Amino acid sequence: MHVMPTWARDAVVLGPESPLPLDRPFTAGEADGLGVGRGLRGRLVGRGLIRPLLRGVFVADQVNDSLRLRVAALKLVVRDHSIVVDRTAAWLHEVDALPRSAVHRMPALDVVSSQSSRMRRPGIDSGIREFRPADVMVLDGLRVTTKLRTACDLGRLLWRFDALAAIDGFLRSGLDQAELLSEMDRFKGFRGVVQLRTLAPLGDKKAESPPESALRLHWYDADIGTPHTQIWVCDDSGRPTYRIDVGDPEVRYGAEYFGEEFHDEDVAEHDDARISWLEKRDWKIEVFTKEHVYGSELCAAERLRRGFLSAEAALGSKRTTYVDLAR
Repeated sequence: MHVMPTWARDAVVLGPESPLPLDRPFTAGEADGLGVGRGLRGRLVGRGLIRPLLRGVFVADQVNDSLRLRVAALKLVVRDHSIVVDRTAAWLHEVDALPRSAVHRMPALDVVSSQSSRMRRPGIDSGIREFRPADVMVLDGLRVTTKLRTACDLGRLLWRFDALAAIDGFLRSGLDQAELLSEMDRFKGFRGVVQLRTLAPLGDKKAESPPESALRLHWYDADIGTPHTQIWVCDDSGRPTYRIDVGDPEVRYGAEYFGEEFHDEDVAEHDDARISWLEKRDWKIEVFTKEHVYGSELCAAERLRRGFLSAEAALGSKRTTYVDLAR
């Protein structure tokens, strides 16, 4: 019969008398050194006092799960030839490229090997990939693809709407677009390079969120010209008053993305007032939601085309020349 130690016997959560760390991940080897061997660890997992994060890495159960916690666990077991890539690398570079499902489910960590053996652990998406020395840097204690290489990989490998959002995010973070464009030729023959060549020139650092980037790509798909982003509209005294996500200021047609999860009653009232104010100044504004931009029918492009042509016809000879206040 295995006897549970006194610090765990009646515990609901681990307390300060526990020898195990209470605020960070720890390896099986570290637990062994603290006197918590494999059998006892199994019983602690069964009691819900600790939980596995990655194979061979555990954490006290009261510690909230997060991508930051998973990355901290990764640092404890990552190999010298392993490199963090793709969405996880973007997150480490503070660029939002996580899947939309990450709101509800923790995404796997993207870690590849530069050698012949991949990192085979639950919770890790792994593979083998070739890199140049300049493709890899050390960030927060991990070997990670650089901003340039990560932007190129995500531009190649993600769904095109997410790929453009990732490119926009890296441009916002300081990546030079000319450098990105000059890097594309090295990926000739790689999977997704045609997509990268199409999307990289469309990148725009003024796009403020992934849904706005996706909406802008729908605009290009509608074949109604080059959209502007974050368009300032001035009041009668010439003071910049409201911004429009995406649009054509010469035709005075704009598109706004509204994320339902963030639009409570007060925000919705403010948005209604803003759109009314814009429409009084001859702007035609259409609102798009997640279903329009990401839904199975992907109907945003056709709506944009119809709306643009309608606004263009209504405006007639009153088209104006636009001066970008953000330049």
